[in-house]
Amino acid sequence: MALFLLVFFLIYGGFHFYFFLKVRAAFAPGAAAQIILIALLIFAMTAPIIIRASERYGFETLARILSWAGYLWMAVLLLFFSVSLLIDLYRLLLHLSGLLFRADIGAWIPAARTIFFLPAAIALAMVAYGSFEARNIQTENLEIRSAKIPKDVGRLRIVQISDLHVGVLVQGKRLAGILRKVREAKADLIVSTGDLVDGQLDSMTEAAAQFRTILPRYGKFAVTGNHEFYAGIDEALDFTKQAGFTVLRGDVATVAGAIDLVGVDDPAMHGPMLRGHFSDREALARATPGRFIVLLKHQPRVDQGAPGAFDLQLSGHTHRGQIFPFSLITRLFFPFHSGNYPLKDGALLHVSRGTGTWGPPVRFLAPPEITVIDLIPA
Repeated sequence: MALFLLVFFLIYGGFHFYFFLKVRAAFAPGAAAQIILIALLIFAMTAPIIIRASERYGFETLARILSWAGYLWMAVLLLFFSVSLLIDLYRLLLHLSGLLFRADIGAWIPAARTIFFLPAAIALAMVAYGSFEARNIQTENLEIRSAKIPKDVGRLRIVQISDLHVGVLVQGKRLAGILRKVREAKADLIVSTGDLVDGQLDSMTEAAAQFRTILPRYGKFAVTGNHEFYAGIDEALDFTKQAGFTVLRGDVATVAGAIDLVGVDDPAMHGPMLRGHFSDREALARATPGRFIVLLKHQPRVDQGAPGAFDLQLSGHTHRGQIFPFSLITRLFFPFHSGNYPLKDGALLHVSRGTGTWGPPVRFLAPPEITVIDLIPA
């Protein structure tokens, strides 16, 4: 966690420094104005820490206000940086062309204020649209026919949610809208593939009650993601159970006598927080041969030798980058980025784009999803 925070603030601080340089180049502010700007940028950079502290000490209204302001600013800043970088690349190419062809390229270089206002306007427009997209939950449908599903059981419908990040921003009406979409899918069972919660968990009674209103006939199951551990694993597990989920941590749950659900802890977590240190293979070995086996695992990583031991793996974690162009970066770390991936021995991996948001309540070219999986007898 400490390493994560160090890397986060080094990168996020660099974005703020870049923004400061752009403001100074565009407006040439005096010393006093620069000091004020630096103070505001430091406050904005440390807003995530202030938000967590406000939650911890019970200042929920302050935490909510700071979350909306701080995380929307984060989205604007990241997109401003991305667009500005393209403009800087354009300017560099112009300068190189001028040197190469001994040409005057002055007329082609935009003014300093244009260089600031153009990416700022584009970033604001992208965030405005992305705020809408973050609430526009799509339903992804997946149909699997298998001889392992008994004909007398018939169709079994699994609804997967992932990466809701229920907390200071995802709660109340926004959570109700998500759960309304889940309820409309008419699930036989619901699975959560990690990061159900985020942040402090002191005032989550209403959110847990909202989850309890959904009662699929075969129940609700969940596995841990990395944010369950960040929030405090004991508190996160308590909330998940209050919400009506059975948590699988190296465990197997048999559904309708036809499906074995196998759940493992998030593989990024190590040490005493993990229960039993089960590898995928060890957990899958507990399932009953001949049944349709579903592996619930937060990160879309496939352990060597695991395909063949399961029929379907459901994962999340990537958010599909959440905000383009950062999906280009997450794709480098997670080749199984979003969607369906056939594996060897007839197994299939589905990676959810996630149902909520982490950090900025914004998605751009990565709409949230719930996944409806129909298992049908062959």
